[in-house]
Amino acid sequence: MSNHFRDTLETFENSFPDRDYLIEIQCPEFTSVCPKTGQPDFGSLIFEYVPDKICVELKSLKMYLQQFRNEGIFYEKVTNTILDDFVAVAQPRRAKLTATFTPRGGISSIIRCDYIANT
Repeated sequence: MSNHFRDTLETFENSFPDRDYLIEIQCPEFTSVCPKTGQPDFGSLIFEYVPDKICVELKSLKMYLQQFRNEGIFYEKVTNTILDDFVAVAQPRRAKLTATFTPRGGISSIIRCDYIANT
């Protein structure tokens, strides 16, 4: 799943590679499927990253995320998988992904994962 999905992500050259600056991308309409019930899961993703030599192209990120619409995957796995793919393609200095899922059965979940490049 992930490597095939990962191929969708595209990048472009960072115009300011010598400066640390934060890019925040908000994706309020993320969907996947609960692997236990088959019911849709709805969430909001916030990417925060400090680019190095390249930045992620937004349309490709949108197309990448849409591939999860029919994927049966737990919140924790999808969040970590997305961050792993993002880091593999964008190679940022730092990255954080926060996934906030809407309540199901009276319980809501927020999953946060971080990446810091080895210098």
